[in-house]
Amino acid sequence: MGTSVNSWSVKSLFEIDSLSHRYGSVLALDGVSISVEQGAIGLVGQNGAGKSTLIKILLGLVRHTGGTVSVFGSDVAKHGVGLRGRIGYMPEREGVTPGLNGIEYVGLSGELNGMPRKLALRRAHELLSRLGLEEARYRRLENYSAGMVQRIKLAATLVHDPDLLLLDEPTSGLDPDGRTAMLAMLKSLAQRPGKSLLFSTHLLGDIEHVCRHAIIMEKGRVAASGPLDEMLAGQEHAYSLRWKNGNDSANDAYLAALQQAGAEVSPGEELGQARAVVSGDWSSQQFFHLAKRAEVTLTWLEPEEMDLRTVYRRLVGMETPPPLIDLTKREESGVAS
Repeated sequence: MGTSVNSWSVKSLFEIDSLSHRYGSVLALDGVSISVEQGAIGLVGQNGAGKSTLIKILLGLVRHTGGTVSVFGSDVAKHGVGLRGRIGYMPEREGVTPGLNGIEYVGLSGELNGMPRKLALRRAHELLSRLGLEEARYRRLENYSAGMVQRIKLAATLVHDPDLLLLDEPTSGLDPDGRTAMLAMLKSLAQRPGKSLLFSTHLLGDIEHVCRHAIIMEKGRVAASGPLDEMLAGQEHAYSLRWKNGNDSANDAYLAALQQAGAEVSPGEELGQARAVVSGDWSSQQFFHLAKRAEVTLTWLEPEEMDLRTVYRRLVGMETPPPLIDLTKREESGVAS
């Protein structure tokens, strides 16, 4: 057993097999199986996808209904308390204690994680200075702004120098400047040697900014998991098309030619518009070649930007591709492209 734990601590962050969890009649997690190596991992999904439940199970705060969960090679059901010294948890809403000032709150968090009081307070002073809370260190927490609350919670998460950070919606409630500052801090934390973080959010852009690996959850299941670059590269490519033609038959002929060539075609709202999804080996010249055969003139060809939002939409199906809109109408309506 000791050899297994040591090998896991070097490479594997956590491993989950057939995990399920119920809150009464509600199935929050449904047969989740996943293995993740150390690093910066994004956990993304809509509200109710099971993200917060998964984090609390990893921490040992919630005893799962079925399956097995190991963190750093140790079963959380058996060794949850012992694992907490290696884990820092930043909850989305809970966690701030009214009546305490910043130094007291962060120092207490350190003591609860086994640090001597003097060391915990010294570390608290260091962290509050680093996170821009030096002047507010003796202010009571109930007088903190939303951005300050998020930063003091992050300080409490970091005080005992954990190997793994579990961050549940850390940018929640922040204004644009505060969100930008928080993401910069998280990106810096993600680059620490030998340290890992699991960043749970519904904001896909935040994941791309901070993480290299993503787990996409939907309705208690894992829809996809893997390195971000591989996840993006493995997707089919989509294009917006517009063309000119003299009649309906030529329009239908071009759509049919695209489909016969292997493209997945969605006609636009207006004649001469479509969205085409093609495989990675498709050449853009094929669009022009097929247009010439169908006797239409291709006037617009634009690849769809491939990002995590596009991958999520395709995997989860929460959002259907918008119909193509004429650019002149878009400019008149004031809608940004």
